[in-house]
Order: sequence, then C-alpha cells, then structure tokens
Amino acid sequence: MINRPAVRIHALAAVAALAFGAAACTQAEQNQTEQKADAAADRTGEVAAQAGEVIESGAMKAARAVETGAGNVADKLEENQAEAAAEGKPGAVDPATDQRVPAKN
Repeated sequence: MINRPAVRIHALAAVAALAFGAAACTQAEQNQTEQKADAAADRTGEVAAQAGEVIESGAMKAARAVETGAGNVADKLEENQAEAAAEGKPGAVDPATDQRVPAKN
C-alpha cells in the first residue's frame, strides 16, 4: 500500500527546495514555479494512488491463484490418503472418518 502522506511530504520537500533555489527569481517566476511544483505534487499523489491500486489488484490475483493451487493440492492429497487408507497402509488417514491406519506390529 502506498503511504500517501509520505508522498505528499516528499512533494512538499521538493517545493521547498525549489523555493530556496528561486530566491534570485522575480515574484512572478517564483509564483509560476510554485504552481508547477504544486501541480507536480498533485500528479505524483495521483500516480502513487494508481500504482497502489495496480499492485493491490496484482496481489489479489496472485492470492487467488495460490488459493486455487492449494485447493488442488489438498484435493490430490486427500485422494491419495483415501486410497492409501483403503489399501490399509500404516500411517494413512481415511479422510472420510479421520481415522489413521495403525502401524503393524
């Protein structure tokens, strides 16, 4: 998630740096520079917010893929355990009863 206050602080720092550098400029030039810096700061915030949404949507898709993959693995493992329990393999757990096949003595 993008830290929007941090982006705003960085933008304001850039404005301050421009203001110090503009000390030798006329008032009109300083005003124009400040307006450009404000517009850039606003745009930076918008772009950061958009990037945050893109990252979040990508993470959502990845999480769904992991969830689907994990479900497929769980299904396969359950199938294997059911088969092993039906064959009486020691240590296997029958998913239907949750009972472990005892070890042979």
